This record gives sequence, C-alpha cells and structure tokens, in this order.
Amino acid sequence: MKAMDKAKREVRELGLLWEISQFLGQSMDLRAVVGMVLSSLAERMGMSRGTLTLLNRRTGEILIEAAHGLSEMEKQKGSYKVGEGITGKVVQTGEAAVVPHVSQEPLFLNRTGSRKNLERKDISFICVPIKIGNEVIGTLSADRLFAESVALEEDLRLLSIIASMVAQAVKMRQEAMEEREHLIQENLRLRSGLRERFHPANIIGKSRGMQAVYDLISQVSRSNTTILIRGESGTGKELVANAIHYNSLRANKPLVKVNCAALPETVLESELFGHEKGAFTGAAFQRKGRFELAHGGTIFLDEVGDFPPAVQIHLLRVLQEREFERVGGESTLPVDVRVIAATNRSLEDMMKEGRFREDLYYRLNVFPIFIPPLRERKTDIPLLADFFVERYARLNDKKIVRICTHALDMLMSYHWPGNVRELENCIERAVLLSSDGVVHGYDLPPSLQTSIYSGTIYRGGLQGALESLEKDLIIDALKTSRGNVARAARLLEVTERILGLRIRKFEIDPRRFRK
Repeated sequence: MKAMDKAKREVRELGLLWEISQFLGQSMDLRAVVGMVLSSLAERMGMSRGTLTLLNRRTGEILIEAAHGLSEMEKQKGSYKVGEGITGKVVQTGEAAVVPHVSQEPLFLNRTGSRKNLERKDISFICVPIKIGNEVIGTLSADRLFAESVALEEDLRLLSIIASMVAQAVKMRQEAMEEREHLIQENLRLRSGLRERFHPANIIGKSRGMQAVYDLISQVSRSNTTILIRGESGTGKELVANAIHYNSLRANKPLVKVNCAALPETVLESELFGHEKGAFTGAAFQRKGRFELAHGGTIFLDEVGDFPPAVQIHLLRVLQEREFERVGGESTLPVDVRVIAATNRSLEDMMKEGRFREDLYYRLNVFPIFIPPLRERKTDIPLLADFFVERYARLNDKKIVRICTHALDMLMSYHWPGNVRELENCIERAVLLSSDGVVHGYDLPPSLQTSIYSGTIYRGGLQGALESLEKDLIIDALKTSRGNVARAARLLEVTERILGLRIRKFEIDPRRFRK
C-alpha cells in the first residue's frame, strides 16, 4: 500500500514539475508566472498559502513578490529584514527550514496575519532559499495542515526542486532585463549623439547662404511639412535632412534613407512599398518597404529626380492619401511618415520635358531649402578645411598643426565642382601626404595646382597644343585672381581687352572662379 501511495505521489510530482516548467517558459512577467506555479502547487500537492519573496539588495528588505492564498493587504504586510523570522534566517543562512508546528516556533512571526487561530489549527511551514550560484536572492515557502501521514521531508525536497527552477527563471529574466536596459540606454546614447551631431549648430559654415539654411531648418523642423532640399551634388543635402529629423517631434522614430538613383527601376517600387509573397519571380516571402519601415518617423528620398514615371504615380498617392499597397497586394496600408526629398536636378526643366510629373513636383516642393554650392560660400572653406584636417588627423593618428598660406590660397582659388565632398577628399589626401605636421600646397591634388605655386614650365609646338596651353594659362590665372579678369590680365601681361577676347574664344566663364 505504501509503495502504491509513493508511486502515486511521484506521478503527481512529475506532473507538477512538467506543468511548472511550462508556466516558467510562458512569460517574462515573473509575478504572474510564479502565481500560477503556487496555485498549481496548492491544487496538486495540497499545500496552501505559498509565497515567493525576493531580496532587495539596495534596501536589505525581503518582500513578497508573488503569493497564493494571501490578500493584497496581507502581501504588503509580509516584509522582513535579513535574519528576521524564519524567512529572514533562510535568506541569511541559505539553508532550508522546516517547521512542523508553527504554533510552537517562537521565530515564526506570522507577519502577514493570514494564519489566525494557530492554537486551533496546527500548521506546518516549509521555506527554501532561491539561489543564483551562491547568492540567495529570495525564498519559496508553503504551508500545509500538519498530519502524521504527511512526509515533510518529501515536501522539502519537492519545494527545493521548484525553487531551483524558479531561480533559473529569475536569472534568465534578470539577464534579459539587464540586456534590455543596456539596449535602451545604448539607444538613448546613440540618439543623443545623433541629435548632437546633426544639430544645425554643428553643420560647418557661417556664410550668409548657410545662415539662411539654418533659419529654414529651425522654422520647419518641428512641423510635419514635406520638404524638398535643392543643391548640387556634394553640398550636404543629407546632412540637412538629418538635422531636420533629429530636431523634429519624430526624432525618436526611424529615419529611413533611400537613394533613388542607386536602385534599378525594376526593384525601386518594391523597395519603397514592399511586396507580397509570390508577387514576382524571386519574391519568396512578404517584405516590408521603406515607407512601412519609416512609419511614425521620416523617410529621406535622395535624388528624387531619378524616379521613373510609374513610381512617381505611387509616390504622389502616398503624399496625397497617406496610404499605399505592397506590390502584388490587395490590402491598403495607412502610413504616418514625413517625407524629405532631395535632388541636384532641375525639376522644372524635367517637367517641361515631360520626365517629371507636375502634380508630384508641387506636392514635394511645399517647403524648399536651397543649399548654395561651395564656390558661392568660399568664406566657409577655411572652417571646413580645419574641420576635415582635425577629423582625418585623428582617424590616421597624425598630428597636423596647420594649413600653410599657399595651400589655403589654392583652396580658396579653386572652383570646387564637387563641392564639400570634393574638399573633404582633398583634405584627406593632404593629411595622409603631410610629413611635417603642415598641409602644404604640394600635398593637394594636381587639379588644385596653379602655375605660381607649382612652377610648371609650359611647352608646345603645334597650333592645337598652343591653344590648349593658352587656355590652361588663362584658367590658372583666373583661379589665382579668383575670377578677376583685370588682375588675371596683369598676371598674364596682356591687356584686359585681349584677355576678354581669349576668354570668349575658349568659352570660359570667369564667374565660376569667384568667391
């Protein structure tokens, strides 16, 4: 008979442990999961008033985290110090405690007040530590009515097994919470860094043209207005888009960037709006598009002038209706996204040629921002050059003290068709070539060299070579004189009238060499 009872108990215990393992894997909410564990313990094994306590290492208090058979008020009363009562002793020593008769145990405090009339009902109390390694983080305890037939040692063994399972669950949840907290803090740190990096005050340039750009950024950032950033390639349109987003009310939401020119026409629609599984050959699964990924935030459409006509229609609908369908899909998806577009093309000319939709142009051109080319804000060149020298000296572990006067004059004389991007590349090259802590004129690329600083000796023989040489001399003189024709004529030792004739002959525009 005893063997049969033992077998039945073992079956119940195995069923209980399996059920508890399922509970512990269901949720990250420890309080809810342990509540189910304690309820199952009471139902299957006849134990009542189960409690899970956790130690607050900062305050030294042991508080009830979850319980079965206790009211909310009784839970709040269940607070102990380390070493206080049975629960406090278990936390202090790390050893389990079994009290056959709580009415006869002076250390049993009944702090919750849930065990009334102890002299009438003799209750047994079992409390086991919850450990992670050698550290006690809390306790698991249970009551049961005392009976000679009940083997408290068996209950202690079972409760210890459950406590170890709970400990592993607590450990995994602590690690997950710590990792989550780390990711949250890292996310906040990165966002803070992005806001600082892309603050308008950190965009290099103090010229009148850039001051106008800063004013426009400050006016439009906090709104949801669609923005069209105009400017030549390399002027910093993406930097302005970043500044607008990270100073907007959407700063904590995604900023999704799309380089329209870099995507083939066949995949651009899918990239922007996503596709359903089987929408086309190779569509093996459903895919979200960039608009969907940017929901709640900002989408930056770079080189929007390269949009093919078919995609322009879909883009117009998103701007008008704030909704779209995935490629191959039937469901209409709403989207809350701010659109910032950029282009280095003349959209007006493209409209006249029929290559850009007029209605789309007016939808995009709600708030235009024009970034002037570098040749029109040459007072910014020394600031930008210093910034790039410092950046690339740091990246290449070199000490660069200054830019020499000749090199700075060459930077100021050049017309910078590639704008800030070209200047950055030139400075990176010069930093790598510098051997004495100074950026010299000869460290700059050949395209920046002038005859005065390079000492070039021009030779020629045939008429074509002479004309090519003459044109180069005139361009060099205009670079040196910063577009001043009279000064260039003096450098070439010819009259201003003769130089004017030569400029017209070779179709040279002196204005592109001016500040």
